[in-house]
Amino acid sequence: MYRLLVAQVLLGCWIVAQPFCPSQCTCVYHGRSDGTGSRSVLCNDPDMSDIPVNVPVDTVKLRVEKTAVRRVPTEAFYYLSELRYLWITYNSITSVDTGSFYNLKVLHELRMDGNMIATFPWESLKEMPSLRTLDLHNNRLTSIPVEAAPYLVNITYLDISSNKLTTLPSDLVDIWPPFSGILPSANASQKIVLGLQDNPWYCDCRISKLIELSKMASIPVVLMDQVLTCSGPENLAGVLFQRAELDQCSKPSVMTSATKITSPLGSNVLLRCDATGFPTPTLLWTRADGTTLNVTVVQESPGEGVRWSILSLHSIVFKDAGDYRCKAKNFAGNAEAYITLSVDGVQASTLSPPVNITKRPDDQPVTSFAGTKMPLYTTLSPALTTRAAMTTVPPPTTRKSPGPGGGIQRSPPAGDKPATIQQSKIGKGSLQGEKSKKKADLKDIEVVEETSDTAVLLWRAEGLPSDSPVTVFYFPYDAKDDKETVDTEVGQGKLLLEYLMPNQVYTVCLVTKDSVAGKEQCVDFTTLDNGVEVGQNKILMIASGIACAVAVPLIVVLLYKIVCLCCKGNSSRNNGPDDDLSKEMYVKFETLTMKQRTLNGQANDLWARRQTQESERMLLCSRSSIDSQMTYKSDSSRSEYLC
Repeated sequence: MYRLLVAQVLLGCWIVAQPFCPSQCTCVYHGRSDGTGSRSVLCNDPDMSDIPVNVPVDTVKLRVEKTAVRRVPTEAFYYLSELRYLWITYNSITSVDTGSFYNLKVLHELRMDGNMIATFPWESLKEMPSLRTLDLHNNRLTSIPVEAAPYLVNITYLDISSNKLTTLPSDLVDIWPPFSGILPSANASQKIVLGLQDNPWYCDCRISKLIELSKMASIPVVLMDQVLTCSGPENLAGVLFQRAELDQCSKPSVMTSATKITSPLGSNVLLRCDATGFPTPTLLWTRADGTTLNVTVVQESPGEGVRWSILSLHSIVFKDAGDYRCKAKNFAGNAEAYITLSVDGVQASTLSPPVNITKRPDDQPVTSFAGTKMPLYTTLSPALTTRAAMTTVPPPTTRKSPGPGGGIQRSPPAGDKPATIQQSKIGKGSLQGEKSKKKADLKDIEVVEETSDTAVLLWRAEGLPSDSPVTVFYFPYDAKDDKETVDTEVGQGKLLLEYLMPNQVYTVCLVTKDSVAGKEQCVDFTTLDNGVEVGQNKILMIASGIACAVAVPLIVVLLYKIVCLCCKGNSSRNNGPDDDLSKEMYVKFETLTMKQRTLNGQANDLWARRQTQESERMLLCSRSSIDSQMTYKSDSSRSEYLC
């Protein structure tokens, strides 16, 4: 009895010690003759909606297939440290967390084909250093980022076919060993299997290396399907990779006109940046800290692979000084260059308390405020000393008359009085120069001849030389950031504004180098509507057609009458009176003669017919209306008819 009880206890302990298998899964243990074995778990219940969490810890192969699972959560397999094969295939998975595969140090094969994954956490591959097989076939991947390249170094089987991939980043092609040609030493003798088919590849320079790879006979890559075709662009749609000819991408190269620029306070500065690369790079100006700039920028691409950009700074102030970054970017990569701008001058300021300016023995100016005994030492560079009097004087328009004891007092020691007087004279001269400059301006600014896409800007210069530069910038009334800038000369007097939008209100401004910041002269105008012009053109065409249809027949008839009259007049003048005889005609008629009267003769037998001979034809006058008369001579005489 005791032995039977012990046996039952041992049996119960053995049953409890056996790994527990999830109710929706099937667990199979594969034992070997040497006493070792491996466990595999299959979960294929269609009603399963979550990854099972009570899988035996000694599982080597886990298959989750044809379930309703939609998400792989973080650390879903953390406790399966011995897992070597993980198949999560043909489910409804749309989301995979970055930490889903944490602690799978010995995982060799990961298959997630047949799901709906649009974005795969490539950085999660670093948690699986032993991974060699990655199957993402038949998903919805649209791109593979450059950051994925370091995590794909040890992959020897990658299937990304039947997705929605259109291209591969150029940097990925350059870094990833199958394309770069440099394989890790551990895999130097092993081929890499790559599945790329059934993707809508857009054949441009980004995948030029991939296309060249498909043409090679001896390569370290084995393509699952050699028949790869282009889906775009239109001229290459349906073309095999082996027959496509593409140019290789080249990274941008940036060059600036200068690295350091020093410009006077209030002047206009143009910063230029040139870039080359294929495809043609785009250029972006920012400050060194990445701050975007709300200024006028003009860009142009004179040819394939070349682009230049000009940044315009108007009436610069001290806060404009600093580093400006020009960044070029295309498919192949990025490049940038810097320009350092320095502002030369002394900032004008209005001093509320009286100021006393004296000189120390070492000729350094000493500034002190009235009512205080603390001097303020101001050191100026030699280049700025001569203009100090000019820049520290406030503009005449804002200057107030100092009261008794107020204003700026200059109290130099003895011997320096002439210098003080000279400085005051220079200050007066500078004020007069500023007044004369303010008189020079642009007048009568107006916009004429507006069409749907063009307009003509007119202006008149007053007190400015004809070769002075002037900057014209225009923009839609409600989109001030979309500025277009054109540089010209004052003497031109007019400028054609092109490429405008129809039925749009625009603002156009003119800025000269002497213009005060924020005092641009601007006018507004409105372009015509395309529909109005088309309607007017149609009406004009219809009216012209009707006029032509009426006028042309009348002109033809008039010309015909004129020609007929000219011909008749010429013939009458050339022929003369003798030609009228040609209109006369000869006719043949019978003559009547008197018979010899008889005794029994009847009255109606007095006349007899006589045939005339050819020579007896009588000339009838066609121009006379007088009746012919007969003269009777004798019975035997000949009858005569006179006209």
